[in-house]
Amino acid sequence: MKTLAWAVGLVSLFAVGGASAGVAVNPLVEQVRAANERFKDVKVAVAEGYAPIPCTSGIDGGAMGVHYVNGDFLKDEVPDVKRPQAVMYEPGPGGKMTLVAVEYISFKGPASLSGHLFAFNGAPNRYGLNPFYELHVWAWKPNPKGAFADMNPNVSCEHMHGG
Repeated sequence: MKTLAWAVGLVSLFAVGGASAGVAVNPLVEQVRAANERFKDVKVAVAEGYAPIPCTSGIDGGAMGVHYVNGDFLKDEVPDVKRPQAVMYEPGPGGKMTLVAVEYISFKGPASLSGHLFAFNGAPNRYGLNPFYELHVWAWKPNPKGAFADMNPNVSCEHMHGG
């Protein structure tokens, strides 16, 4: 009986260890992924009124990728998980765009989505916008800096325009 108890305990230890070794998924990331899976095809984003702005790289490495922005959704005062203001793609060889994240933007703040506060961006800023609040959600490409960080060291603009 002691051997059985020891074996059950050992199996439980490995099960817990395995779970903690894996990446914990934030419920908002799962919600965003489910609500926006349609954007895996960049043609869907374009059909829904999103237009690209240049690929954004970080000064410390990594990138955000190419943002496809929906100008109509920038007018939304309350964030909606199904209506991100920007859909973000990593450019690949041959012009292939791979969905990596979405961005929620609000000009009213402080803004939040499912309890996650948006980051504040003052003006002037690199986008030429008035002060705004934003939340990136890396739902399709893991980000070692966190699911809500701005830049992702695993994303590159290297293949933008064949570069």
